[in-house]
Amino acid sequence: MSALRLVSSAARRAPRTVTLGRRGYAEVTDKIKLSLVLPHQSIFTSTDVVQVNVSAATGDMGILANHVPSIEALRPGIVEVIESAGSSKKWFVSGGFATVHPNNKLTINAVEAAELEAFSTEAIRANLSEAQKVIAGNGSEEDKAEARIEADVYEALQAAIGSK
Repeated sequence: MSALRLVSSAARRAPRTVTLGRRGYAEVTDKIKLSLVLPHQSIFTSTDVVQVNVSAATGDMGILANHVPSIEALRPGIVEVIESAGSSKKWFVSGGFATVHPNNKLTINAVEAAELEAFSTEAIRANLSEAQKVIAGNGSEEDKAEARIEADVYEALQAAIGSK
């Protein structure tokens, strides 16, 4: 039996009483439980977050308490965390996923991330220039594809540093 038919069959046999959670607007007192993690470490956790701004593949978005549960792919860009005291923390992420769970929980799984202040504009410019030389050169298609990814990340990082 295929997996889809098995699930459909089980769904038909399930009791028909379904309780839907109530959704509403975020209140000022509502907080987000945030975890920002890399494959090898957790770099930030807090239960005192008011808003998180991410660079999603579908566009920039802000996440508040009571956000609809969803999964968003992240493109290279800024993750900004605004805490209830009004302080703001910013990380540059190279990509990953933001998962909004029920009960005001947000998990951001990033491939790589670093605080925005850790980057040097000169190093970014030099690395971007090097990647662009590889793209324009006579290297293999694989080398050019890797350089295009690097260039995309450095361009996003350059734009993020400029908006700091």
